[in-house]
Amino acid sequence: MTFRVAILGAGPSGLAQLRAFEAAQNKGADIPEIVCYEKQSDLGGMWNYTWRTGLDAYGEPVHGSMYRYLWSNGPKECLEFADYSFEEHFGRPIASYPPRAVLRDYIMGRVEKSNMRQFIKFNTAVHWVDYNEDTGKFAVTVRDLKQDSLSTEEFDHVIVATGHFSTPNTPYFEGLEQFPGRVLHAHDFRDACEFEGKNILLIGSSYSAEDIGTQCHKYGANSVTFSYRTKPLGFDWPDSFAEVPLLMKVDGKTAHFKDGTSKDVDAIILCTGYKHHFPFLPDALTLTTHNRLYPEGLYKGIVSLANPKLLFLGMQDQYYTFNMFDAQAWYARDIMLGDIKLPSADDMLADTKAWVAREESTQNPEQEIDFQAAYILDLIAPTDYPPFDVEGVAKTFKQWEHDKEADILGYRNKSYQSTLTGTVAPPHHTPWMEAMDDSLEAFLTDKAE
Repeated sequence: MTFRVAILGAGPSGLAQLRAFEAAQNKGADIPEIVCYEKQSDLGGMWNYTWRTGLDAYGEPVHGSMYRYLWSNGPKECLEFADYSFEEHFGRPIASYPPRAVLRDYIMGRVEKSNMRQFIKFNTAVHWVDYNEDTGKFAVTVRDLKQDSLSTEEFDHVIVATGHFSTPNTPYFEGLEQFPGRVLHAHDFRDACEFEGKNILLIGSSYSAEDIGTQCHKYGANSVTFSYRTKPLGFDWPDSFAEVPLLMKVDGKTAHFKDGTSKDVDAIILCTGYKHHFPFLPDALTLTTHNRLYPEGLYKGIVSLANPKLLFLGMQDQYYTFNMFDAQAWYARDIMLGDIKLPSADDMLADTKAWVAREESTQNPEQEIDFQAAYILDLIAPTDYPPFDVEGVAKTFKQWEHDKEADILGYRNKSYQSTLTGTVAPPHHTPWMEAMDDSLEAFLTDKAE
C-alpha cells in the first residue's frame, strides 16, 4: 500500500525533496503520494523577491527577506547541484557571483525540466500539524489563501522545509519609540537607494549587516556604522564605515554606544538574526534551536528525535546550501522508502550528541567549513546522490573567506573553478561596485554597464 508524504514549503529544501523522489522514480522505485504546500504563488522560497513587508495580501507573514540589488555573497561554485551545473542551465560559463534573479533562474531550471511542479499546491499556508499516536498518522491543516478555506489531510510523514530566515529576532533598545528616523529589521529591508545620503546604523556583525552595509555604501549612503555585541566584523573598511560596541540607547537622533561614544544617525537597521519559528507545530513536535551548524534534537540534522516520522530540511546554519539540502533530501527519501533503517531512539540521541560536541569544538570558520563538509559526506555515503567534490568545495569556501578579508568591497570580482565541470568562471563584465543593475538580462549580457 502506498503511503503519503507532506512537504511544507517549495523553496530550495522542499524542491530538493521533490527532486530526490523524482530521481528514485526515474530508477524504477515506487514513490509515495506527495503533496507539497507552498504559501507563495510560485516556488523558489526565499529567492522570490517581494516588495511587501509585514503581512502578505492574505494576512500571512511575508516569507521573503530578499532585497533589490542583492548578489550572492558566496561563490556559485559552492552551491551547484551535483546533478545540474550552472553551465548546463545557462549554456555557457557565467561569473562566480550572480545576483538574486540569476540564482533563482538556476533553481527554477532544475524543477522546470522535471515534472515535480504537479505536486505543489500554491497559495496554501500550513496552519497546524498534529500526530495521532493511535493511527500513526499526521493531520495537516492548511488554508487555501485564495478561497480562505481550511482543510485537513492525513499523512504518514511530514517534511518541514519552511526555512529559518523569515521570523526576525528583534531586540529592544531604549529610546527607539522616539527615534525620528526609520527603524527596521533586515527582513524588511528592500532597497538601498532609500538610504542615499543618510547616516545609517546597523546592529549586528554577521552576513546581513555586512551585506546591507556594503549595499547601502554602494548606492550612496553617507556613512555606515556597525554596532556589535561580541566582536567587530573586522574588515578593512573605507573611511565612511565605522565599527562600535553595542548600542545602549537612542536619544532623538543620537545613538549612544557601550564604549561611551555617540553618533547621530538617520536610520537604524536591526541585522540581529532570525528565529526558528514553527507556529504550526505543537510543543511536542516543534524544533527548539538557534542558528547553529548542528541543531540539537535532529538525528543526522534531519530526523526529529521527538517523532522520527517528522523530518526537517535546511535547519542548519549554512556554508553549504543547495547541495547540502540535496544531500539531506536524498537521505530523508531513503529513510521514507525504507532503504535506510533508523537506529534505536537511544542510538539516535547518542549520535546527535556526538555531532553536537564535534561542532562545539570548532574554533574558526575553516574548521566550521570542514565540519559541514564532513556532515554532508556522512549523509551522501549511504545514498545514490551523484558524487561531487565536497572537499574541493570546502577549499573554495576557504579561498572565499581569504578573498573577503583581503577586499570586502571587491571579493565578488574573483573567479573560482567549478568542481563539476572544471571550468574557471569568467570575470563579470562590470566590477561589483559599479554594477548597479542586478537584473538577469544585465548580468548575462556581454556589455559592461
